[in-house]
Amino acid sequence: MRETTIQSKAEPRTHLVLDELERVPQRVFVDPSTARKIAGLGLVTITPAWEGGMDLLPTGRVGAIQVEDLLIEVRPKARVGLDRILFLLGYAADPGFRPDDLAGATFDDLFSALAESVARQVERALTLGPISGYVRVEEALRSVRGRIRVGEQIARHPGMLLPLEMTFDDYTADIPENRILRSAIRRVRGLPRLAPDLSRRLGHLDAKLDGVGVLAPGEPLPAWHPSRLNAHYLPSLRIAELVLRNLSSEAGIGGQTIASFIVDMAKVFEDFVTVALRVELGNRGYAAQAQYPIVLDQPQPDGNQVRMFADVVLMAKGRPAGVFDAKYKASWRGSYSNADQYQMLAYCTALDVRIAWLLYADSGVSRARRIVNTEVSVNEVPIDLSRSPSELLASIGDLAKVVLSSDEWGQPLTRDSIA
Repeated sequence: MRETTIQSKAEPRTHLVLDELERVPQRVFVDPSTARKIAGLGLVTITPAWEGGMDLLPTGRVGAIQVEDLLIEVRPKARVGLDRILFLLGYAADPGFRPDDLAGATFDDLFSALAESVARQVERALTLGPISGYVRVEEALRSVRGRIRVGEQIARHPGMLLPLEMTFDDYTADIPENRILRSAIRRVRGLPRLAPDLSRRLGHLDAKLDGVGVLAPGEPLPAWHPSRLNAHYLPSLRIAELVLRNLSSEAGIGGQTIASFIVDMAKVFEDFVTVALRVELGNRGYAAQAQYPIVLDQPQPDGNQVRMFADVVLMAKGRPAGVFDAKYKASWRGSYSNADQYQMLAYCTALDVRIAWLLYADSGVSRARRIVNTEVSVNEVPIDLSRSPSELLASIGDLAKVVLSSDEWGQPLTRDSIA
């Protein structure tokens, strides 16, 4: 068991790294207030130890938190690096996301990686200065500009000539793209203990966007659409949106910064596989539906039926032809839970298809299982997250090729079908 003591605030922060499957606790010596803050963030459990101090264990999620001078990271199984987590998140949100969008992902800690990625991509985006565009403005004015909103004028200023409720288009830098960039800059600037040079660069970028609005925490991201005008913004917008969706940084009691970036890897893996499969199958001319609704049993008098949702269903001629399910779990000596096979057999029976694909976040070999007394085949396919992003996407492409090359999707996978 490893022990860590938090000492004076002047000393460098303590950096603890845990594996998400770790079962041996790490011990820290912190005051009760800090322990409550750590527990409240949900990345690790923290319990008093018999010999004194507090024991930390992962809760099943991954990411990083910093409370006062203690930085805790929980990293995914199979030594998946920070760059891979960010890539999976980014690609699931936008299939245009590419590894080079993550300029700082080689840093030792996630917060520094995020801040460096934001800084470098926004610097590239703003090389020629912020872009501007037209936005619709509704405002009360003392002179005519644009169109008078008659209904609003009567409701808000009955019997008065001024002010006038106006609607007009304004050419400004305060557009959704720049709001997203500036909000991400502000979010990472709030992270504790950034390198001084990095803090200065972020401050300079923030000044370049002076006059642009900042999104409040929790506020929905404004809509924007790719165009020739914002084409050079795309990498910076991808990393900025990733930051705004997942990173929290706020001042706690006494001015101490509490920062967190926490994700559910099971959900991240499922989302990545779903998006990548739909892209690869779509590129080959086939439709795939995500979260496909399935009813297992016949209608009941009271309407109470067993309902399920498959991660991805391959469609052919308007009906299901195969089903996929993503599983982020650890194997035991190459074997997985029997419950997964039961689940896929239920999917195939209800959908009237002959083939299912279980996609595990794991390394190893593929395995085909023909279910006895049925025509159903369930194929286990490992997706090795320790591979590079390009290799990951290629493996999904190889899977799509194998799926579509089988005899009406009814032939089981051979051990050598997928590398």
